[in-house]
Amino acid sequence: MATSRRDTADSYTQRAHREGYPARSVYKLEEIQLQNRIVKPGDTVLDVGAAPGSWTLFTHRELLKGNGTIVAVDLNPLRLNPVPPTVVEYTGDAFSPEIREKLISHGPFDAIISDAAPMTTGNRTVDTSRSEWLAEQVLFLATEHLKVHGNLVIKIFQGGGQQELLLQMRKLFSKAKTLKPKACRNDSFETYLIGLDKK
Repeated sequence: MATSRRDTADSYTQRAHREGYPARSVYKLEEIQLQNRIVKPGDTVLDVGAAPGSWTLFTHRELLKGNGTIVAVDLNPLRLNPVPPTVVEYTGDAFSPEIREKLISHGPFDAIISDAAPMTTGNRTVDTSRSEWLAEQVLFLATEHLKVHGNLVIKIFQGGGQQELLLQMRKLFSKAKTLKPKACRNDSFETYLIGLDKK
């Protein structure tokens, strides 16, 4: 029986393991950051859908360089041991009233990053619809909690209303665009919406 690429550790997975990251998704953020300079040292960053913690750890290590704060929120706890000193972790629903109250106490944020994905069913219509809802919620957080001149990164499944969301982001940001990093798997239909310089 043939094995798919998902059954074998590809070069990104192997590199993540060597470099101490929980998941290969770290290299998507690395490429996004190289092209767009989303986060700067000293920033206060909100990471929505942070578990297992690769984006949080990369932000701590490479982007903030120990100077700044990351508020990491996910339904599941981070798989980072230890949790870096720049990180404030909340386990729960980032869009719930309880967590929103906590976010207000840490904000406003210089950057909001989100690699959040819905529980997938295998039905592309259902999955893209769920992904669109998640992306809409993150964009709403940005309207409330992102500083003027702040930056935003949101994952969305292609076909899940990304063009409509991009139009909304162009009203909110000086520049908005899509990017599919090289580290995305060939068979993945995820892409990222990037908003730069909030108006």
